[in-house]
This record gives sequence, C-alpha cells and structure tokens, in this order.
Amino acid sequence: MPRTQFATRYDLRAPGADPATRQEIYARSVEQAAYVDRHGMDALMVSEHHAAEDGYLPSPLLVASAFAAVTSRVPITISALLVNLYEPVRLAEDIAVLDHLSKGRVSYTFGLGYRPVEYELHGRSWETRGRDIEERIQAVLDAWANGTTTPGPYSQPHPFLFYGGGTPAAARRAARLGLHFQPQHADAALKELYDQTCRDAGREPGFVLQAPGDGPANIFCAERPDEFWERYGEHLLADAIAYQEWHGEVGSYVVDHSRTVEEMQAAGVYVVLTADDLVERCRSGEIRLVTSHPACGGLPAEPSWESLRLVCETVLPAVRG
Repeated sequence: MPRTQFATRYDLRAPGADPATRQEIYARSVEQAAYVDRHGMDALMVSEHHAAEDGYLPSPLLVASAFAAVTSRVPITISALLVNLYEPVRLAEDIAVLDHLSKGRVSYTFGLGYRPVEYELHGRSWETRGRDIEERIQAVLDAWANGTTTPGPYSQPHPFLFYGGGTPAAARRAARLGLHFQPQHADAALKELYDQTCRDAGREPGFVLQAPGDGPANIFCAERPDEFWERYGEHLLADAIAYQEWHGEVGSYVVDHSRTVEEMQAAGVYVVLTADDLVERCRSGEIRLVTSHPACGGLPAEPSWESLRLVCETVLPAVRG
C-alpha cells in the first residue's frame, strides 16, 4: 500500500482579524513550521492571492523564506505562484536566493490565476494572460540559464518547477515550457495530453502531481470532534465560502459548496476526526494524504495547536510505525 503522506498548508486568511490577531497567526505559522519539521511532516505548503478582504497571503516568497529559516528538513512548496504579477528577472533572483536559503527545499507551482481583480490591482492584462505567462516563465528560465541572476540557483539547473491548472491549455503549456504538471483536479485526460505534448516536443514527460485518491482536502484532529465543529466550524465555513466565491463551478480539490456548518460535516471536504479514527482511515487506505490546515479561516491558537499536535505526535507515528 502506498505510504500515507502528511502535509501542512497555510493561506493565512482570517476574516475580520485585527492587526494583533493577524500577527499572532503569522507568528504561530512560523512556530508551527519548525514544529512539523521536527515531527516528520512530508511537506509545508503556502499559497498566493491578492485583493482579498480576509487577508489571504499575498507574499508567499516571504513566508516560505521564514519557514526555511526555522526548518532544516521538510520540503516547502509555493502553490501557486502567480507569475504574471511579477517582473521576471526579479522573480528569478528572489527564487534563486530562497533556493540557497533553503538548500533547494522549496519547489514552485507556477499558475495563471483565475481572478481578474488581481490582474487589475497589479496593472496586468487579463486578455493576454496566457501568452504573457509563457513569456514570463521563459524569461525566468532564461535568466537562470544565461547567468543573468547572481547568484544563480543552488539547485541545478533550477528548483523543482510545476505548472498548475485544470484545462487542456494548462497541460499543453506545462509541456511546452518543459515543466512538471500539477492539475487542480483529477482528470486522466489532462495527464495524457501533457504526456503526449511532451513527447511531441521531443522530451520525456515530467512528473504529474495529483492528489492521491478521493480523500478530504482539509483534515483536523480533535479529542471531541462534535465540540470542535460547534465551537470552530464557522472558521472552516468561512474558508469554504471564500473559495466558492472565487472558483464558482470550476472543479478543484479544495472547493466545498456547503453553505452551513451542518452541510460541511456531511460533505467530507473538511473533516474533523479523533486521532484513533484518522489512524484507522489511513491504515485502511481510505485517506492517503493528510493535509492539516492549522490556521484555516483564522482558527484560534488552541484548536490549531491541538489538531496539529494530535496529527504529528499521535497519528503520524502510529501510521508510520
């Protein structure tokens, strides 16, 4: 049976948070990054969005740098990095520096984005976004290849790079640029298209990163799950509703179309389990990826740490042992 993977992700959205609360969540995320590094997590993930009233993380490179500074082992991934909102040479420089700080532990999923307001905020063209991202990614790759950036990356020829998206255009773009591919939903046809486009270009396909199985997207652990839902379910619901508003009917691993906490409990995209229940579901193969989301919707420190500690100190050792 495939090894169960354990990941922790942060988007740092916190609806209605005051500056002191938001600062605590940021500081807590760095402390928790060091904690999961010590306890054997397989990945730390950060994301990027802009113009979000709930404060969704707009600067993933900065947070990934903070994570890299307090960890020594765990891989860190930025998924997705919205390349069209950056100047290519400066982006190449920043990635190269972070590659040295992390000793090559940071990987990237380059993405187009799906919110016109973000392009408007940064003065970018929405209509030409597909052509623009190919030009910008190629400029980043060229900057590393021709020595424009000093220093160049620690990783050779460059850090591990995916292109992300859920359309045939995204699969073809990943192949044309010589990147690995991360589809945002399970679709065998996209992988086949990516593989074939790579071969048509005279290269072997790269790695296609797809979530294993049909398990939940966000997993929380609690001694008393019903009490967790009752006290903190509104944080999870705020997170779900925000993604609904952005994604609409577009498919994604993380979207839950529930409108109430009760609907969320039945939907199974966000789940709250006891440690024993989570261990059993991992051992049975029902859950092959445990993704913790300790700051989900501005989740307070107490349930955030309880969940993470149960996963890291009880579930992970039991599943791996």
